[in-house]
Amino acid sequence: MNYTLNHLKTLEAESIFILREVAAQFQNPAILFSGGKDSILVTYLAKKAFYPAAIPFPLVHIDTGHNFQETLDYRDSLVKKLGVKLIVGSVQDSIDTQRVAEEKGFSASRIRLQTTTLLDTIEKYKFDCCIGGARRDEEKARAKERFFSHRDEFGQWDPKNQRPELWNLFNGRMHVGENFRVFPISNWTELDVWQYLAMEGIEMPSLYFSHKRKVFNRDGTWLAESPFIPMKPNDKAEERVVRFRTIGDITSTGAAFSTASTLDDIIQEVATSRTTERGGRADDKRSENSMEDRKKEGYF
Repeated sequence: MNYTLNHLKTLEAESIFILREVAAQFQNPAILFSGGKDSILVTYLAKKAFYPAAIPFPLVHIDTGHNFQETLDYRDSLVKKLGVKLIVGSVQDSIDTQRVAEEKGFSASRIRLQTTTLLDTIEKYKFDCCIGGARRDEEKARAKERFFSHRDEFGQWDPKNQRPELWNLFNGRMHVGENFRVFPISNWTELDVWQYLAMEGIEMPSLYFSHKRKVFNRDGTWLAESPFIPMKPNDKAEERVVRFRTIGDITSTGAAFSTASTLDDIIQEVATSRTTERGGRADDKRSENSMEDRKKEGYF
């Protein structure tokens, strides 16, 4: 299909404007890179924003140690292709140095532990701004974010303390020790993202396309069989044709039954879906305000 929709160009221009604002207002910004479609989009938008110069921000990946191998392979290939600097914050290092305590049990996850590792990485490298790929249509807590999201000296977010952004004027002023998270694709939808990736011909991780994988059902979420997920006695893995709508920690990222094997297939599927892309994320189901609680603590 030929995706040359005018609204995609409008969204692109807005995001590029914000990325250039980041470069103008901050001394040491970075792109938070998960290996998912949204962080990939932000990275390619940064490439376009500063072309023919190189992307002026490093990519920061907070590695839980429980990632899909396909994600890590794609990350390393992209870094080499674009010639950008990669900084990896390791949750395993945070565990080894007793900065955090690993969860135990069948539902253990390292998702919440990422917050400490991220804040430590920001402090270590003195980043004053971290660019993320969050979108307002993803989840109710993210819908409260502005483009420029202020964080206090503890890296925490106060949803009631946000600055007005009238006439596309962004206030990046802050005190020593504070920092900002900036979300240049806030106004994009999941469908916009896929249409733009198709329009630009951007190569994507294989996890997004249908493939055979052993999965098992736990509390309504189909999880990939993995040595990182302890199996209960009644858990039974079976080979199914699946794909992943989001990419995160393997212990909490649910698979969706799908035969979508191309970008056009994914676009058609997303356009007709009645479930959100994070509907299969087990970490979002831990409590009603799970995402907002993590954001207040300093996550993403």
